[in-house]
Amino acid sequence: MLARVQSCAVLGIDAFPLAIEVDNYPGTNGIFMVGLPDPAVKESKERVTSAIKNSGFRFPRGNNVINLAPADMRKEGSALDLPIAIGMLVATEQLEGPRISDYAVAGELALDGSVRPVAGALSMAISIRDRGLRGILVPTANAEEAGVVQGVEVIPVTSLNDAAGFIAGKLDIAPFVTDISAVFQRRHDDAPDLTEVKGQAHVKRALTVAAAGGHNMLMIGPPGTGKTMLASRLAGILPDMTFDEALETTRIYSVSDAAASKGHLVVQRPFRSPHHTATTVSICGGGTGQQPHPGEVSLAHNGILFLDELPEFNRSALEVLRQPLEEGLVHIRRAMYSVTYPSRFMLVVAMNPCPCGCRTDPRRECRCSVGEIQRYMGRLSGPLLDRIDLHVDVPALAYEDLADNRPSGPTSVEVRASVQAARDRQRARYNGRFTCNAHLDSKTVRHHCVLGDGAQALLENAINRLGFSARAYDKVLRVARTLADLEAEERIAQHHVSEAIQYRTLDRAIL
Repeated sequence: MLARVQSCAVLGIDAFPLAIEVDNYPGTNGIFMVGLPDPAVKESKERVTSAIKNSGFRFPRGNNVINLAPADMRKEGSALDLPIAIGMLVATEQLEGPRISDYAVAGELALDGSVRPVAGALSMAISIRDRGLRGILVPTANAEEAGVVQGVEVIPVTSLNDAAGFIAGKLDIAPFVTDISAVFQRRHDDAPDLTEVKGQAHVKRALTVAAAGGHNMLMIGPPGTGKTMLASRLAGILPDMTFDEALETTRIYSVSDAAASKGHLVVQRPFRSPHHTATTVSICGGGTGQQPHPGEVSLAHNGILFLDELPEFNRSALEVLRQPLEEGLVHIRRAMYSVTYPSRFMLVVAMNPCPCGCRTDPRRECRCSVGEIQRYMGRLSGPLLDRIDLHVDVPALAYEDLADNRPSGPTSVEVRASVQAARDRQRARYNGRFTCNAHLDSKTVRHHCVLGDGAQALLENAINRLGFSARAYDKVLRVARTLADLEAEERIAQHHVSEAIQYRTLDRAIL
């Protein structure tokens, strides 16, 4: 008997439809799989066989030919275990499937017949909805993730018996619908507070500006001045994620190896901090196998990518940041696949002023020669630094600041409220085309960042003296627009431009 089960496979962050065709006919007992299965899919034969027997069904006698269609696309992963098992049961007439044409199936099987979570459940549910099917059977652990998709029934199953009973119409399982409002209430519960950082009021001001406009930021200062602490608190002052942002971010984490977020809707903005030994592939994504994986620039989508000790990173790993910083996308092309991942993030980097870190510390003597400092700074390319909007000096703290036990500055909640108000003004101004000032193109900058005579003269003088590039000129205008938004001002004043220029004055010192 011939059976056909609907399922999905994932490429990049998108799912494409997949049909599992199982044909059973007399012959020697065997399972033959065709349709470009990878080793993980081929191994499903043993898992499926044991799961069927341990679930109370008989071993599928005769020859069982399993075709994974379309046959010209490679299939990877263990999500096809459950649909293959359902197909074999239907093909051997152990299971009648009145619901088999209305529902897709995905899940990994354990040897005892229980169902384990899989990658890409959210993308699968979206694909099933777009195909017009009624619903999809997913592991219970993936139900919250897939249950956010409206217009499709998400049926959580814990075992092969549950799936078989539902497909046969003998077991009714209520569709799982994620309570999105309850999920979003969990955000910011454990975020560190900005007041925990001693002193550094001007750096906290720069963090506020960066969060309000989505600007990239560089912090430079001696070791132990709080650069990492400040960066880790930036996520807590960013505006709340919208549902669309959460959906897109969850799709990335669902197909990645970041197991901590699998099965759940990602509602907190990601904060990624890779080690300086990270490779180019781990930063941009891809891999040597048949299935690509998102890199750090995609895992930080709608959030923050923090690079500590920036000059210690591999030069090639830093240069791949240029494309996602400009386009918000990363295109990965290999011999076996071509995928595009979303990669719109805030880049926050920290570095010492010299190899020993003491060049700007008035209490410690720098032991570095001029040549060592130049070589250290030379590890960073000018084009990369040109794409960073805010350059902020983080000085060593005085004893009075360290000994002061009072809360330092406004809380993260207070700062987030002002940041949210500024972002709301930007969304309204750009009518949804841009979400923040940092993403403006040159044409929009010229239209919405008009300067008065005094501000224009100030900027002209700064460009002539500091040698700003054309990109730096646009970034000064974007930052000035953000400063005006924080003050709820429609016009960019001279003091907004002055503060924006201040955040570029490290250009000459670094380069």
